[in-house]
Amino acid sequence: MSNLSKLEFTALDISGNNYLPWTLDAKIHLTANNLGETIIDGNQTSPQDKAKAMIFLRHHLHEDLKREYLTVEDPLELWTNIKERFDHQKLVLLPKARYEWLHLRLQDFKTVSEYNSALFRITSELKLCGEKITDEDMLEKTFSTFHASNMLLSQQYRERQFTKYSELISCLLVAEQNNKLLLQNHQSRPAGASPFPEANVANYQSGRGRGRGRGPSRGRGRGRGRGYTWHRESQNTKNIGGESSRHNTGRPSKGKSSGNQGNVCYRCGMSNHWSRTCRTPKHLVEAYQRMMKEKGKNVETNLIEDAPPAVIPDIHLDACDFIENARDV
Repeated sequence: MSNLSKLEFTALDISGNNYLPWTLDAKIHLTANNLGETIIDGNQTSPQDKAKAMIFLRHHLHEDLKREYLTVEDPLELWTNIKERFDHQKLVLLPKARYEWLHLRLQDFKTVSEYNSALFRITSELKLCGEKITDEDMLEKTFSTFHASNMLLSQQYRERQFTKYSELISCLLVAEQNNKLLLQNHQSRPAGASPFPEANVANYQSGRGRGRGRGPSRGRGRGRGRGYTWHRESQNTKNIGGESSRHNTGRPSKGKSSGNQGNVCYRCGMSNHWSRTCRTPKHLVEAYQRMMKEKGKNVETNLIEDAPPAVIPDIHLDACDFIENARDV
């Protein structure tokens, strides 16, 4: 069954892996509730305060630990038993924290914030185990683990003589953000090139309809009317130059070139309108149609075949063989 009330912090696990942070959180919350003296030897607290401290400690224990210490009623006794059982976690955690501190390097992290987070995690574990880590140690760790390509930068930071690690890490974070912004500006366009102007295309669509139409180009109102719709499209719109609606009256959109062969009128040959809206005089239309028919009839056609070369026999010929009437010569 889950706890009936919300936990103030993570409960102590049965394995004791979180014993060190659990003890710190428990002391802080007991002190905030004026119950910190209940876990000190020789305390003279009232039975009510001991009961409150006992309820608080048991509430932040694993269910199996609660059953193991079911008969313990004094908070000091419970605190002592837990300490004797899990206090060896310092000996387990300390070698690991020392190893991580020894091999911690700034050059192994992609960003300064990741390095800063790892450094504080390791130093916190060392301090919980009784090790003393000062700002000088953290400054020296950072200066000595710069990348070899940033050797000059490391020396420049040393000459500024920082006394607090927070001052150094603030400068590194600001420099990292400035370098990132500088790189983005450099990669936005080639050197010496001007920025690309913003280009927008406005398509004008018109349509005729009766009453209230369903399409975007239908007119609204009573009787016959025209509805006009403006669409503002970006440069990358896919339908630039195409028909925007099946109710288009025949006027080409502005985004479409007038020389496009897809909209050439087949009646008169003009390219500024469609055939259904053609207003060309009838005699010009007939002349164009006759010209197209004659053009199709006068097409010259040549046939080329891939035939093998002819074999000419070796025959002796005289001049008389080429004269039809030898008497005329």
